[in-house]
Amino acid sequence: ATAPHDDDERFMRLALEQARLAFDDGEVPVGAVLVSGGGQVLAAARNAAEGAADPTAHAELLCIRQAATAAGGWRLLDATLYVTLEPCPMCAGALLQVRRAGLCSGVEQLQAAPAAAAAVQPTRPHPFHPNMVVRRGVLAAECGDLMRSFFARRRK
Repeated sequence: ATAPHDDDERFMRLALEQARLAFDDGEVPVGAVLVSGGGQVLAAARNAAEGAADPTAHAELLCIRQAATAAGGWRLLDATLYVTLEPCPMCAGALLQVRRAGLCSGVEQLQAAPAAAAAVQPTRPHPFHPNMVVRRGVLAAECGDLMRSFFARRRK
């Protein structure tokens, strides 16, 4: 992981807004925002698996789909994804496919941490996009508090 970028907290707060909307909808509170290299928000999404009855309706994938549709292509080369929870292996794989430039995550993914971490931050540079930047732990306390609140409420 590298040092935080100046805008990391600002964009992570936008992802947190999406996560709060997911929380209000009864979804696992994960939010994501995809940002261009120039700082333009390309897409914003939140988990929607329950409401859509779609196990792939994760915030990251929905964000990628929105941005790719708007861009007219699936390569999101200069984009950085901000997501409140470290991506699962499915989402991490999709992030590698779109060849995004960066990933900035909030709280660690405990269920699948080793697999997801290996997918989003390989031990050697990827041949097609060796300059990927991964930053972890941005607003981790806020992201984690929202997740804990959701699961505490769900267990009542």
